[in-house]
Amino acid sequence: MEGYDPVAYFIDKRAMKGKPEFTTNYKGATFHFTTKTHYELFRLEPEKYLPQYGGYCAYALGANNEKVEVDPETFKIIEGKVYLFYNAFFNNTNSQYRNPSATIAAEPPSWMPGTLLLRPWSRRWMR
Repeated sequence: MEGYDPVAYFIDKRAMKGKPEFTTNYKGATFHFTTKTHYELFRLEPEKYLPQYGGYCAYALGANNEKVEVDPETFKIIEGKVYLFYNAFFNNTNSQYRNPSATIAAEPPSWMPGTLLLRPWSRRWMR
């Protein structure tokens, strides 16, 4: 998640960069945490803190079935799940995400394997 702490979205209600001394790997992705407590919470229930849609833009997936990069600081928590959004080039998809039930996909897209796909959190467009 580009070094962002996935637990901070829920506990601190904001995006926070993690520290290298609190790091773990899960499903091929590296996660950093701001505190040892966040690290331990994630280790106990990692699925609870993972971003939806493998960390791809929730708006782009729900509206267009497209995998699009995100800005980890642009997010919403809806019904206990964190959704991340694209925010660059004067286009903040979080602001377009007014009706979540209309744009959150009921199921993961067909190209996404059974469980969430965690990408390596790069700043590149994904296919």
